[in-house]
Amino acid sequence: MNDDEIDIPHFRQRLHELRAEIEGQTQSRDDARATVELDQTRVGRLSRMDALQQQAMAQATNQRAQLTLTRITSALKRCDDGSYGECLRCGELINPRRLEVDPAATLCIDCAEQ
Repeated sequence: MNDDEIDIPHFRQRLHELRAEIEGQTQSRDDARATVELDQTRVGRLSRMDALQQQAMAQATNQRAQLTLTRITSALKRCDDGSYGECLRCGELINPRRLEVDPAATLCIDCAEQ
């Protein structure tokens, strides 16, 4: 295999590992996104504000994780249909080094920069 060829089994494994890692972090994100209690007798105003900020950050992190999981699922489908590693805009092969950095990449570096 030359440097420009895409090793589909390798990248399929990387995608599965990445998905498992993201899904494994779900519990801690769910705990952080839990509803913040507004009972001032139990939690001070600044503590509540801090909890609300942490909740918002956890929700944003969860949204990014869900987007990444969607990208991974799409990449695995492309592995199955034989189009993995092809730029969705220009159709050229994505450099395998780019796929090592982001196995769910959909665009070659030239198209991504545009």
